[in-house]
Amino acid sequence: MIARRELLLAPLAASLAGVASAQPRSGKMTLSIHQNTSRAAGYRRSLEGWARAGIRFVEITDVLLDEFLKTDTIAAAGRVLADLGLTPVSSAAVLPDIWIPGEQRAASLDTWKRRCEQFARIGVGKIYCPSVTTRRVTAADFAATPGCIREVGDIARQFNLTAMVEFARTSTHLSTLRTTLTVTREAAHPNVRPMLDFFHFWSGMSKFEDLDVLRPGEIAHVHFQDVLDTPRELIDNDGRVIPGDGNAPLVAILRKLAEKQYSGPLSVELFRAELQQGDPFEVASRIKQKCEAVMSRAGVL
Repeated sequence: MIARRELLLAPLAASLAGVASAQPRSGKMTLSIHQNTSRAAGYRRSLEGWARAGIRFVEITDVLLDEFLKTDTIAAAGRVLADLGLTPVSSAAVLPDIWIPGEQRAASLDTWKRRCEQFARIGVGKIYCPSVTTRRVTAADFAATPGCIREVGDIARQFNLTAMVEFARTSTHLSTLRTTLTVTREAAHPNVRPMLDFFHFWSGMSKFEDLDVLRPGEIAHVHFQDVLDTPRELIDNDGRVIPGDGNAPLVAILRKLAEKQYSGPLSVELFRAELQQGDPFEVASRIKQKCEAVMSRAGVL
């Protein structure tokens, strides 16, 4: 566990002071960008380009942080955010078998603890892991899932973080909103909450009506994308597009989330090569213009 004094002396003090002001009014949401969207630009250049485009809230990835740390320090990573006036709203740690018993789980838990410490030191309050499992899953595995969730939550609690479960449409374990809600509710860990990714939700097996079973304030974080009108059996990450460029009922989903008292970031996570390899300033400018138009129509801007 990192010392309280170390947290207080972290270089992101200025950024952390702005977190309270980052909280939107009730029923309103804020625009954020996930570093996967400008992955080729690297840690520093992606953030610099987005800041120039007027983005203020960002989501940090483990891969880009690791690349940065090859030549610099975790304190310097925090200073990049603070100097640019950026607030990190969430962080990604992609690890197999975190939420389920498996051969890779022990190693993943070790890495999870290291990620929690790293992200806490740069001022992030939330960390998520998708349901990365490809093996055959049994009823016994599902029965063990709440216990796995509690173990992950206990580690996150050591660093005052909220851990989030991201269901993934291709996962053989947690691939739908309803199942994710079932296991997180059974786990009932105060430091673990579900999150929602528009792409995994709309292109997977979940249904719009599943949003009705959400409890007020239950969703901790949202990844925001549009989805191309492609057969679900054929769709892949290229089917994720900038909100407003696809055919998903974004306005209706946003209004339902607002009804369920979600008022956090909408973090745009995209994987199309032309975006990941594009100029971060230009990409962020396009995203901001299009997303704010959608958010305005939904009444959440």
